[in-house]
Amino acid sequence: MSVKINQLKIENVKRVKAVKIEPSANGLTVVGGKNNQGKTSILDSIAWALGGNKYKPSQAHREGSMVEPYLHLKLSNGLIVERKGKNSDLKVIDPNGEKAGQRLLDSFVEELAIDLPKFIESTSKEKANILLQIIGVGDQLAELEKEESELYNQRRAIGQIADQKSKFAKEMPYHSDVPKELVSINDLIQQQQEILARNGENQRKRQQLTIIQNKHEQEQQEIARLEQQLNALRKQHVQTTNDLEIAQKDALDLQDESTDELEKNIAEIDAINVKIRANLDKDKAEEDAKEHRLKYDQYSNKINDVRQKKVDLLQSANLPLPELSVENGELIYKGQQWDNMSGSDQLKVATAIVRKLKPNCGFILIDKLEQMDLETLQEFGKWLEQEGLQAIATRVSTGDECEILIEDGYVAGQTIEETETVQQEQNNVVAPTWKPGEF
Repeated sequence: MSVKINQLKIENVKRVKAVKIEPSANGLTVVGGKNNQGKTSILDSIAWALGGNKYKPSQAHREGSMVEPYLHLKLSNGLIVERKGKNSDLKVIDPNGEKAGQRLLDSFVEELAIDLPKFIESTSKEKANILLQIIGVGDQLAELEKEESELYNQRRAIGQIADQKSKFAKEMPYHSDVPKELVSINDLIQQQQEILARNGENQRKRQQLTIIQNKHEQEQQEIARLEQQLNALRKQHVQTTNDLEIAQKDALDLQDESTDELEKNIAEIDAINVKIRANLDKDKAEEDAKEHRLKYDQYSNKINDVRQKKVDLLQSANLPLPELSVENGELIYKGQQWDNMSGSDQLKVATAIVRKLKPNCGFILIDKLEQMDLETLQEFGKWLEQEGLQAIATRVSTGDECEILIEDGYVAGQTIEETETVQQEQNNVVAPTWKPGEF
């Protein structure tokens, strides 16, 4: 059962002269009034009474009063907490007779419940760490976030390489008029030599033709000159004539092959191979870019898996509020980081986390609640009631939303007996307003 404040009496603390309040057990109790009337002094007094001397105001004694500060709180667990006397000594009355003193109070009073600004003014990462520690997944989430960060950095490096490869491939020239494979100059020279050999054979045959033609002419001359040898020469001439006919027929079918294209290719072989190598380099760059893109996608899938594990981890955790989570070390509520949350959502988140820190502490103190409009104030109060939480808050206002109004250190509307101070100043007689322990 969470502990709440049933009743409190405060005298001569800061601006408070004499105040007696019975806050609502559940929901929001708004202490209103104009500036410098003592509203914040009430919250400071509660923090001092329950949190110890580290919360004692620097000027706790009300200026102008001859009577020492007096604090008297009655809690829902039956404890009575008092601070009074010259040194404002603490006295905790335990009806069960168990241990008393500040140690007993510390066992159920959450520090942030009486010092909410300490949580609100902390960094976003500090808030997130508080939440993660109380739900028990801080170390697991830290490991997942470390893994995600490493995968992200690796993926980014792969992506940068892929982009560089793609850019390099786009800037490289490509020649569509050359073969896919590098050309060998030895093959071209061999082809050239084969053609030259065939052409040489043709030339030999042409020379043979010339020889036979010359011989034919000589023999004709010999016939004219040597008629006495005509018969012998005619017989030989017949054979020569036959040879001539054969040679002429062979010469008609001969056709020389051109080596111009090969000679051109041989001359341009280096230029062609430069283009082919450029094409091969471009193909390799595009293939490298494709492989790095595949690796990039693989890292993206791994990162998504880690992120899903983080989501599953937080969803399985016992969070103080629905839609409250932690992403990248930042506290997130309804999709918004802390600095983008409304003031009311910030208070709701802070209150829920503080309660989670120490469930036995059923109250929280909130100063300067002017940031909420009346509708939001009502919604916040309903949420507190729904959660079974007690909040005592101050607001610069004298409107109907304020259950208690403070005027010049008193509760407005209380009777003279109720607001009577410990010191009857006009009679200069010291007499306690309330008997010790009386409620």
